[in-house]
Amino acid sequence: MQPQADPFIVPVCTGQIEILYQDEHILLINKPTRLLSLSGKHPLNKDSVHYRLVQEFPTATLVHRLDFGTSGIMLVALNKEVNGMLTKQFQARETHKTYTAMLYGQVPDEVGSIDFPIAKDKPNFPLQKICQDEGKSALTHYQVLNRYKDPEVTRVLFEPVTGRTHQLRIHSQTFGYPILGCDLYASDAAFFMADRLMLHATSLGFDHPVSGEKISGQCVCPF
Repeated sequence: MQPQADPFIVPVCTGQIEILYQDEHILLINKPTRLLSLSGKHPLNKDSVHYRLVQEFPTATLVHRLDFGTSGIMLVALNKEVNGMLTKQFQARETHKTYTAMLYGQVPDEVGSIDFPIAKDKPNFPLQKICQDEGKSALTHYQVLNRYKDPEVTRVLFEPVTGRTHQLRIHSQTFGYPILGCDLYASDAAFFMADRLMLHATSLGFDHPVSGEKISGQCVCPF
């Protein structure tokens, strides 16, 4: 019988959730880095976006998630009906999302697309892998914002068309320019160049589930 691996215990997150927009139906929040979106199974991994929000908004439910290390804008529903309507928008790819990232190396083109199918790397959970045979289609557009020489890194704006697990992180690696501070897919050199995952959800566009108004939420990048 194989011994069970020690569970991953997340470090204490001292960052605070910032409410960017609030009405009776939804919240737009700024999630700090190193905070789980949902509480983990281990009791020491209770702290999360959802756990914190329900203290003040008992009916709050998450419409989508951000990775533990990713900061930035998240949409929260304040009742089950609204959650269902917003979830349909995400599933139908009717939302528009952008992310700012710092990549290792000099990305040569000003704009481009990364199109690699992604599948679960089952023996190596939670890692994902690029797989032409089993992977689900995954498409990311990018635009270079700045290039820096010392060290050689590139700031980009990502626009994911699909929403696969770890999509931006593994697409960046496969593209040849991993995200700085990425503990799962970056080289050691890229990982140690930052003290956090340099990925931030910058904007989120969607239709308000009740009024139908087009909402364009913005969240300033901290790096």
